[in-house]
Amino acid sequence: MSYIGSDDFDDEQNKLGEYEGDRNEAGERHGFGKAVLPNGDVYQGHYETGQRHGEGTYRFKNGARYVGDYLQNMKHGQGTFYYPDGSKYEGSWVEDLRQGHGLYTYPNRDTYDGEWLQHVRHGHGIYHHHDTGAEYKGSWVNGKMESAGEYIHTHHRYKGSFVNNYPCGPGRYVFDIGCEQHGEFQQTEQDRAEGEWGELSSNTTLKWIPKCITGLTPWTPGRDSTAGEKETASAEEGAENSP
Repeated sequence: MSYIGSDDFDDEQNKLGEYEGDRNEAGERHGFGKAVLPNGDVYQGHYETGQRHGEGTYRFKNGARYVGDYLQNMKHGQGTFYYPDGSKYEGSWVEDLRQGHGLYTYPNRDTYDGEWLQHVRHGHGIYHHHDTGAEYKGSWVNGKMESAGEYIHTHHRYKGSFVNNYPCGPGRYVFDIGCEQHGEFQQTEQDRAEGEWGELSSNTTLKWIPKCITGLTPWTPGRDSTAGEKETASAEEGAENSP
C-alpha cells in the first residue's frame, strides 16, 4: 500500500493553517513547532527555513501516522508509517518513497523484510506468509519475485529461478527426509493449473517436469539440475557395469 499523504498541502506563503513554535529572523518556521493544516492533518516536530526538516510526527486526519525523519518537507531517512488499514512500514525513506531496507507488516500479518526501490519491493528480501508459515527468500524486481530464490514450506523447499513471481526453468525440491527431486518448471497450455503455484493466466499454467532424485547437494542458482543429473548418470552407469 502506498500513501504519500496530504502533508504536501502546507503552504506557509499563503498563511494556510495554524502554527505554534519557533521562527527565524525572517519569520519562517524554524526550530520546533506544531502545525495544524487546513485539512485537519497535524505535524509536530522540527522545521528549517519554513519546511519540515529533521525528526517529526505527522498525523493524518484519516488515522495514518508517520514518525521519523524529514528533509525539505519530504519523508527522508529513517521512519515508521502506520497506515489506516493496520499495515506498517519501518525503514528507510527517500523523497517520500520507501527506498532502501525496510520491514513492511501487512493487514493480514504477512511481512516483507528486505530492500525497496521507489515504493516497491526491489533487491533481496524475505516475504513471510503468516497463515501458512511459508516464505520466499531471494531476489525481487519491481515488486515481483525474480531471478534466484527459494520458497520454503513446512517440510520441503523449492530452490531455483523465478520469473514474474513464478518458478521458471531448472530447479529442485529439497525434502526434510534428506533427498532432492531435480527437474524443471515449464509453461503449458491447459484448462487447469498444475503444481503448487497454480495459474499464470487464464490459459497458461506451470508444469513441473521431474528428472531425478538424489541426496542433498550444494545449491548453485541457475545450475540446480546439473549436479543431480551427473550423480544419477554415474549411478546408472555403475549399475549397467555391475554383474
